[in-house]
Amino acid sequence: MADIFNEVDEDLRRDRAERLWRKYGKHVMALAIAIVLGTAGWTWWVDHQRKQAAAQGERFFAAVALAEGEQWQKAVDAFAAIGREGGSYALVARLHEAAARARHADLPGALAAYRAVAADGAADPDLRDAALLLGALSGVETLPAAEVDAMLERLSASASPWRFTALEIRAAAALRAKDEAKAREMLTRIADDAGAPTSLRARATEMLQALGG
Repeated sequence: MADIFNEVDEDLRRDRAERLWRKYGKHVMALAIAIVLGTAGWTWWVDHQRKQAAAQGERFFAAVALAEGEQWQKAVDAFAAIGREGGSYALVARLHEAAARARHADLPGALAAYRAVAADGAADPDLRDAALLLGALSGVETLPAAEVDAMLERLSASASPWRFTALEIRAAAALRAKDEAKAREMLTRIADDAGAPTSLRARATEMLQALGG
């Protein structure tokens, strides 16, 4: 009988943690996309500011305006065209295309676009890592947890600037797979790291408490 009560208690704790992720998940995704795309944009700017093509730049920022206006399909088409033709804006355009696909509920297309950038050996390493992180984030609700784990294992290392977001995404994937032990491990690494952002540590601590400490 005690085993039955223990199982029920574990299910309740897991449900509380999953509700917390659903509560925070959209905010995590929006923040991560903003940070990653912002960082990606800055990396591109430093590397290519002397090689700008004015005409392509105008088209790129016009596509950004379409996305900001939630004209997703037009934005996708515009970013894809820039990405295909190459040039200074091509790689960042491919990342924005993937983000627009995700916002337009085209998750398979978004994942394919992110994976293509992550696998592009000619791409800037920071942008490849950004694509890997965003691909995992876009697929956290649909991909097998093991696949999310494999995508983000390297980015979870202590030397990675993406490690805290990567750990939180892996925790969410583990919760979805009902792997409470894995979720605890990822969340504990965040909560115990003094270098983690305060808000993220607080969120990880709250989710650990929901899982029973």
